[in-house]
Amino acid sequence: MADTKTFLLPDLGEGLPDATIVEWSVKEGDVVRLDAPLVSMETAKAVVEVPSPYSGKVVKLYGKNGDVINTGAPLVAIEIDPSLPQRAEAQDTGHHHGHAAKTPEPALPKGAGEPAPTDGGKVVASDDGGTLKTGEAAPAARADSGTVVGAMEASDRVVSEQVVSVGGVKAMPAVRALAKKLGVDLARVAATGAGGVVTMNDVKNAAANGPSAPAPAAVPAAAPAPAPAPAPVAAPARTALSASGQPMRTAPPAAQAVLGQPEQLKGVRRNMARVMADAHAKVVPTTLCDDADLHAWQPGNDITVRLIRSLVRACKAVPALNAWFDGDNLTRTLHPHVDVGIAVDTEDGLFVPALRNADVLDAAGLRMAINRLRDSVKNRSIPPEELKGYTISLSNFGVFAGRYATPVVVPPCVAIVAAGKLRYEVVPVMGGVETHRLMPLSLTFDHRAATGGEAARFLKAMLDDLALPA
Repeated sequence: MADTKTFLLPDLGEGLPDATIVEWSVKEGDVVRLDAPLVSMETAKAVVEVPSPYSGKVVKLYGKNGDVINTGAPLVAIEIDPSLPQRAEAQDTGHHHGHAAKTPEPALPKGAGEPAPTDGGKVVASDDGGTLKTGEAAPAARADSGTVVGAMEASDRVVSEQVVSVGGVKAMPAVRALAKKLGVDLARVAATGAGGVVTMNDVKNAAANGPSAPAPAAVPAAAPAPAPAPAPVAAPARTALSASGQPMRTAPPAAQAVLGQPEQLKGVRRNMARVMADAHAKVVPTTLCDDADLHAWQPGNDITVRLIRSLVRACKAVPALNAWFDGDNLTRTLHPHVDVGIAVDTEDGLFVPALRNADVLDAAGLRMAINRLRDSVKNRSIPPEELKGYTISLSNFGVFAGRYATPVVVPPCVAIVAAGKLRYEVVPVMGGVETHRLMPLSLTFDHRAATGGEAARFLKAMLDDLALPA
């Protein structure tokens, strides 16, 4: 009797409870080889390829494109082919499948416990979000935490997302996810990437230019006469209620969500909903608001860089808000470094990448790091480890609209600062009035971990720094 094994969805990102199927690389009846692309899955942090753990015939797929699969639930059943290469039973794949295992010690965020350089050396932003002094070699690769999906191999190497060829089209999993979302057929996209790889921009350009015209179908020699069109039937009057007077759906639950229909949250939005609910349950929030007077600013000031600089100086003046708080054990961890979580709004949902070591970066280094983070979020190429471990958060929602807010503190952080829309206002001064440029600031903090006085002094330190000319 053939040996059939069921592959359970592994943990794709350090405790994430589920993932969404973006696209299968196989179908039932196909023969798949060990480590060949099996399916691309979207988590709250990335789109990754899940390779096959076995060689054999695909017997059953436990979901279709767009379905949400829980971690540890069946993903695919494969009938093992003993004539093809197989992995040894005892060989570690580096994935968690819900079985009992020793939990590794959590790794500190990059920069945790590392003192700021005291040699006065120039500091620039590194490629992975930390800092490198001039002439310093790149840091060694970090050990695999066992939750990053790449080639399933026994190794401590973190495997990056790879370009995969499906149906003759080479593209990254995130590119395939974007194409599916925009309704773009990758087979008709002109690839501009190296080696014929379809890039994000290729997909966006194809979507902007509209769908390519399909090849004309062959005309039959003798086409039958078309049947007469049926008489038009008047559409029934729209109503939100059934005959019994109850609210009703107008499409089955499995249909693609449209306006007016329930839509299951997936990926980033699904995780955002969980995080916000958890924060609401665990934090005792209090918000202070005030306006920073930017009247003395000289031309050329970078608003976001100045915001981060003021935040860093406030963290140094009042360390109580640059901290983590454990509400279960009532412990507080004050951080000597400042890693700022920068809120980045996208169509998929909210990302909060960590700008590491903001306290030792100069203005140019801060701008470089901000641009790198935003680009990596936009392209969905940001590593999962860069979406955690920050010590305080910053949201600049004022680029859109709004003056003051009550931003949400996400544990274990103690505080978040939000900047509103800049405005001009008449301000009384000695001997008359002047028109000053003002920046609204809102500071939300966990009142279990910090006092109102500490929060007020923190906000005052930010206001004082933002009032400086440069």
